[in-house]
Amino acid sequence: MTQAAVPRMRVVLRRGELVSPLELFFDLVFVLAITQCTALMARNPTWTGIGRGLLVLGLLWWSWVGYAWLTSVVDPDEGPVRLVLFVAMAAVLVASLCVPHAFGDLGLTFVVAYGVVRASHIALFVLASRDDAGLRHSVVGLAASTGVGIAILVGGSQVGGNARAAVWLVALVFDMAGPLVIDPSGWRLVPGHFAERHGLIVLVALGESVVAIGAGSQGAVDGGVIAAAVLGIVVACGLWWAYFDVSALAGARRLAEIDDVGVRNRLARDCFSYLHLPMVAAIVLGALGMKSTMARVGDPLGWETATAMVGGAALYLLAHVAFKMRVLGTVSVDRLVAALVLLGFLPVAHRVDALVSIAVVAGVLWAMIGVESVRHAESRRELREAEHSRHSGE
Repeated sequence: MTQAAVPRMRVVLRRGELVSPLELFFDLVFVLAITQCTALMARNPTWTGIGRGLLVLGLLWWSWVGYAWLTSVVDPDEGPVRLVLFVAMAAVLVASLCVPHAFGDLGLTFVVAYGVVRASHIALFVLASRDDAGLRHSVVGLAASTGVGIAILVGGSQVGGNARAAVWLVALVFDMAGPLVIDPSGWRLVPGHFAERHGLIVLVALGESVVAIGAGSQGAVDGGVIAAAVLGIVVACGLWWAYFDVSALAGARRLAEIDDVGVRNRLARDCFSYLHLPMVAAIVLGALGMKSTMARVGDPLGWETATAMVGGAALYLLAHVAFKMRVLGTVSVDRLVAALVLLGFLPVAHRVDALVSIAVVAGVLWAMIGVESVRHAESRRELREAEHSRHSGE
């Protein structure tokens, strides 16, 4: 009498480019994660507090990036993937709840929850790579770097204060450096899906900047508060335009045009996994500045929060400059000039009323958008029409 064969647990590979509702649901958990990073910085708006908030944001970002690559390989709605994603969502939620006290008595709890997120990701990649030797080789390398990174985080949770931040920074740098030494040709991705996922996480971050407007308002809704709120939305709309009007389309199009797997994966790694982090971090810094502005419209911001708001906008534009250089090999002079103007205003941003600072940010952003719309009208039209035609033909 023969023993029945035990069926192997399998995952279904992704077939289409559309982002699924489950992936959108998964990304919503990161709304809380980003909000908590802003809250961590707002509780201690010093250079140390802002640095710690950005460090935690970097850790959470790298965990999200892993799932963006994963769900560009496997179908999240089939096999065990859905259940594992639910587990990861719960772990992200716990880690997010720990963020305000991650440098206090909840450091180890944060790391354990974070470790569950990363381990779930690796486990699914192992299942997906059973019949793909190239992917399996890359996954083994990723598992090794992830394991070492988590071990360093655990060690860092046993020390306090700035020592913990230093050890966790080492862990983050080590973890993020892993893909630089792992053969990129082993990874698999669907270009349109991968680009769209990163666009959606930028939207999540922009949503946090809108939430910050409401969270920062602590008193009566007077003329100053209304003006600050309107200017805050103007800034958020400018940030949205700068990314989604052309940049997102150009990045997705270029990614889809490349046939060489290794070259395409390097571009995806550099432009999306790496360069989108300073974009998201810049939006979070702007949210911190916006939150502080709403609380003190008629007063100057502190040096740190003024830097967060004005410098954050400059960082966002500089990240776009780097993104365009990597994608198209050209320098976005308009965005570089706008970033330099904002950096030039930075030394006086903490000396003028907060309302003036946010008005300057809004003015520079929209002046840049106006110049770009005129100077690059033809190429913009061609790109957007091509994208419209592509979607119409699907």
